[in-house]
Amino acid sequence: MKFAPLVLAGLIAGCAPADDSSAQASKAAAPPTSDQASASAGAGLALAFPVDCQIGKTCEVQNYMDRDPGPGAKDYRCGTHTYEGHGGVDIRLLDMAAQKAGVNVLAAAPGRVSRLRDGVADISVKTAGSAAVSGQECGNGVVIDHGGGWETQYCHLASGSVAVKVGETVRAGRPIARIGLSGNTEYPHLHITTRKAGTTVDAFAPNLAAGTCAAGGAGDGLWRPDAASAMAYKPGAVLNAGFAAGPVTMETIEAGGIAPPTTASTALVAYVRAINLQGGDVQELVVTAPDGSVVAQASQPALDRAKAQYMMFTGKRASTLPWKPGDYIATYTVRRDGGPALTRVFKLRL
Repeated sequence: MKFAPLVLAGLIAGCAPADDSSAQASKAAAPPTSDQASASAGAGLALAFPVDCQIGKTCEVQNYMDRDPGPGAKDYRCGTHTYEGHGGVDIRLLDMAAQKAGVNVLAAAPGRVSRLRDGVADISVKTAGSAAVSGQECGNGVVIDHGGGWETQYCHLASGSVAVKVGETVRAGRPIARIGLSGNTEYPHLHITTRKAGTTVDAFAPNLAAGTCAAGGAGDGLWRPDAASAMAYKPGAVLNAGFAAGPVTMETIEAGGIAPPTTASTALVAYVRAINLQGGDVQELVVTAPDGSVVAQASQPALDRAKAQYMMFTGKRASTLPWKPGDYIATYTVRRDGGPALTRVFKLRL
């Protein structure tokens, strides 16, 4: 749902839905509080990339703003990289290990800190329950006033990491906090919302009429060219890929730090977690041995609907030990509309 620019005793109130770990994220529990604004991209606001990470390597865009005014959900490209009522952009870290190591959230544009909150615990809403974050769904957050009615809001910040004060002036790119797991979220990410005169604006498509989308995109929007290029729209993405010494779960992948097999491991397993897949997608994962023979292979039936994230793995128990030395190569393929939409090749050297 949208993050409402509501101030409670100087704190930010808002909400961020949780991801259901296998399908599209949960729908909003309450209707949006304001209509999407149409604003000029040349109105004096230029947004830099707001996280100290690299898209495609250490982070990915999970969700864009929902532009569908009805009960459905469409992103600015008329796709499904969003969910009902989502009012901003979600930039997701690969796992909790990355979050614990620390990743800075950066001011997207120069301005003055107008509101903030810190001290909300970093705990998944799946564990804490939605009642525990009622009224503080944004978690720890910062709002920066950029002048001319523009502001940006940063949510789900790590507890104790907010590094700015109310009234402080910041430059673009200034670290203001770290990504956390506070508020209504199940995975570590930054949710950033842009507003003009209190009304939420889609930073990717500020000039599109409210309630509309454009399959071909809408230019850079409010983003600086380098930020727009970094966040270029994808048909989906591989969030995690690697090898393990046994079966994996969504939880173990989310935790991070999975140890790879050795020549003495009793099993060799390849795993993948992909995000923003589409209904009808067909997935395949194949592992080959150093001599080119197939060690293991798995495929999934066509997805019945869009999935915010999806995990699969395949592997084999050792018939004899040790495993033969060399490169074990895994190839993950997503086929869509009869052709490849996404491919990731990764290897393990034993």
